[in-house]
Amino acid sequence: MIPERFRAARRSLVFPWKTLFAPRLDFMSDNDSAGAFSPRYHRVILKLSGESLAHAGERGISMDEVTAIASQIKSAHALGCQIAVVVGGGNILRGAQFKGSSGEKIQEATAHYMGMLATVINALALQDALESIGIATRVMSAIKMDGVAEPFIRRRAIRHLEKGRIVILAAGTGAPFVTTDTCAANRGLELDADIVLKATRVDGVYSDDPEKNPHAILYRELDYDTVIEKNLKIMDSTAIAQCRTHKLPILVFNFKKEGNIVRAVSGQKVGTRISPRIHPGEQILVNAH
Repeated sequence: MIPERFRAARRSLVFPWKTLFAPRLDFMSDNDSAGAFSPRYHRVILKLSGESLAHAGERGISMDEVTAIASQIKSAHALGCQIAVVVGGGNILRGAQFKGSSGEKIQEATAHYMGMLATVINALALQDALESIGIATRVMSAIKMDGVAEPFIRRRAIRHLEKGRIVILAAGTGAPFVTTDTCAANRGLELDADIVLKATRVDGVYSDDPEKNPHAILYRELDYDTVIEKNLKIMDSTAIAQCRTHKLPILVFNFKKEGNIVRAVSGQKVGTRISPRIHPGEQILVNAH
């Protein structure tokens, strides 16, 4: 006989792991409130570049960086948000680096497959970092790699998420000439995510490079058409077009600021939100300096 309190918890969709790994909200400012940190989104795709796993300007994997990201993901996950992570591989290898003089030796398609394998290496590093702090994790690869990862199967991935596991999606879509940004958009649609969270090292989408132009403007709200028309290089155009077609919102934010992943899944004002066309006069601009 199941006690009534457990039946009530199950009916209200309160996950047992939510209380086991309650987040520390030490990063809250005076303007934040504890009540504000509840998940606005039921399920999200978190897109991490390969460079996010290395120190700025360096290659390879820095476990300090990986551990810091894992800690933020744990805090967001503890709120009750289901999280699938799409990870890039640029910190190890980019297919584009073989263009030009090396093109005769390594075909471009082969270079893209090599890049996909780099994402698997990153996924395994993130998996161990998460599991070392008590988060159940599954790596799912679009390329068959039975020894280290499960194959990506949509229904199985959804089941992992429902069971409170972090799902790390590796090897992109498994096809060459497709970026991991486009993979994030595709997986977001396949897994019925509420939003794609694009983690970057800057505060959002700017009108220009803020490091070169002190008058660059930070956009708080954009629509897909404006991103394409202004050629704002935040994700590749295929990924933006996919999200526009299916009205899947994107949030571009700075993951380097402690607590921003929690703020992102909580719907706090952070970064730049890209969504269907907004009415004239509603676009919000914030001076970067």
